[in-house]
Amino acid sequence: MTKNDYEKVGLLVGLEIHQQLDTKSKLFCNCPTIIREEERHFEFLRRLRPTQSELGEIDPAALFEFQKGRVHIYENYDDTVCLVEQDEEPPHPLDSEAVDIALELALLLNSQPVDEIQVMRKIVIDGSNTTGFQRTLVIAFGGTLDVEGKSIPIQAICLEEDAARKIGEENNQVRWRLDRLGIPLIEIATGPAMKKPEEVEAVALCLGQILRVTGKVKRGLGTIRQDINVSITGGAIIEIKGVQKLNLIRNVVEYEVQRQLALLAIRDELHQRGIKASKIKPKIHDVTSIFKKCKSKVIKGALKRKEGIFALVLPGFDSLVGRELQPGRRLGTEFADYARFWGDVKGLFHTDELPKYGITAQEVDQLRVHLKVSQKDAVILVASREKQAKASLKAVADRAKEALKGVPVETRGPLQDGTTKFARPRPGAARMYPETDVAPVTITEERLERILKQLPELPEQKLKKFQEIFGLSNELAQIMIRSLRIDLFEEIAEKHTKVAVTIAATLESTWVSLDREGVEIEKISEEQIPILFDRLVEGKFAKEAIPDILTWLASNPNRTIDDAIQSLNLGGITREQLSEIVEKIVKENQEMVIERKERALGPLMGLVMKQVRGRVDGKLVSELLNASIRRLLAQDA
Repeated sequence: MTKNDYEKVGLLVGLEIHQQLDTKSKLFCNCPTIIREEERHFEFLRRLRPTQSELGEIDPAALFEFQKGRVHIYENYDDTVCLVEQDEEPPHPLDSEAVDIALELALLLNSQPVDEIQVMRKIVIDGSNTTGFQRTLVIAFGGTLDVEGKSIPIQAICLEEDAARKIGEENNQVRWRLDRLGIPLIEIATGPAMKKPEEVEAVALCLGQILRVTGKVKRGLGTIRQDINVSITGGAIIEIKGVQKLNLIRNVVEYEVQRQLALLAIRDELHQRGIKASKIKPKIHDVTSIFKKCKSKVIKGALKRKEGIFALVLPGFDSLVGRELQPGRRLGTEFADYARFWGDVKGLFHTDELPKYGITAQEVDQLRVHLKVSQKDAVILVASREKQAKASLKAVADRAKEALKGVPVETRGPLQDGTTKFARPRPGAARMYPETDVAPVTITEERLERILKQLPELPEQKLKKFQEIFGLSNELAQIMIRSLRIDLFEEIAEKHTKVAVTIAATLESTWVSLDREGVEIEKISEEQIPILFDRLVEGKFAKEAIPDILTWLASNPNRTIDDAIQSLNLGGITREQLSEIVEKIVKENQEMVIERKERALGPLMGLVMKQVRGRVDGKLVSELLNASIRRLLAQDA
């Protein structure tokens, strides 16, 4: 779609950035903010249930999670997880370091800090918090962010405790680790002011830069997450939670617009067909007898487990269940998402895609005759236990009724390609209530003045330094001040100024190139990058080896730079050894040298680098080759 197309559909996007702060302690206790990978010390089990608000209401998202009937197992460490995370002890006073960082970011964004911080409880019973709620507090309201000449309003800046880490899920049990629970997390929410997908990406980048220039936020995959709120005219505000990759944001917005437009088109077509909600009845039919001899692996497996085949009729839905909403995702996929979450089934079949998957045309015809439905109707099939099948097909019927309205209000989760799937209903206003175990904190003028005096330079203010001190060209300096790795670059370049250009090129062009080649670059811990340049300066390898080292680390994320150097056999070679290699290659190709003269440098450079790549600097190779070529030509003359 073009800019005009997005304006025509009334696209509005708001952004919420969630970033872990790099504090010594967690938000409500003195435990360190570190992530553990070693074996847990002990674990315990909990079941969580929703409670009514002060007005007697129950949050729909909380009720949704409760109805899943999940059991939650929490993994603990004796030395880095305490009774606060286990909800066996009241929270300690609010961590002052986290509050200072949040106030610093508020001042950088021209936001107005509150006079007094009040801690609130936000109901969350998906198991990610042992208490059944998340503690959150407003730090500031208002503010603006200038992005490419456009003023983006900041709605609010909040501080909250991060959730527990989900380790795995099996049957009805979910396993969590409490090392991450309680790490301070700042949330910056913009107004719905972005009207193009590329604007959303630019705003996320700008906010990420401001967070990074403080030098007080954590780095690496999982430490920053973006929630994107997307709406179009006639559609709904859809919250897409947990987008981790910056370069995925544009796709997420584009695909959500595409999805909403497709759903609105389906709504209009259903109305034209005269379909009303009253026609969609959650009547579940047992059709097992029709599929007794079916060749479908799914159906044969269900019958072997003594399960049944159950059907739901959707009047007038023929050809619409298979309608594409996003690449690879159809209305039937949305139905399947609901079926999985509400009925815990693996998936479903629908007549728009049959005959297929081992189900024959004859069986489809028998199904339609048995159910007395016409070709205008769609039939949904589930192979499962009766209780699960009924729950899943009822959810499909409810979702089909929503199709008559257009776009259902819901929270969605991102997939790797930027498409999304149903996650849960949108939370309501009944999920927030005051925290009575933490005293309010007054924000004094003296505290704000102290923070104001220590504000870091913004990216634009660093341009001159990057050019004059670090020797970056204007183009490369401009790229670096727009980089999410600006703080990492500055940290390493301060220490190794002589290779600042190589550092910048690595963090931007090399990083991007490897990502495009399919290297899982996000798996590399950013803590390894300073060590990479320590070893480069020490002469452990040549700069040409950097892409190979990063590629190796991406495939071996728990190993070190030194492991990579050893595994790739990058031990340096002496000038004398290199001279011998150069002379040998020039001699072996002397006919080409005599014929091409100086133009032989390129091909010979490739031959030498093939042998020594990563062990010596290409500049030195070029120097020695030029000298050797000149000697040979002088002898020939």
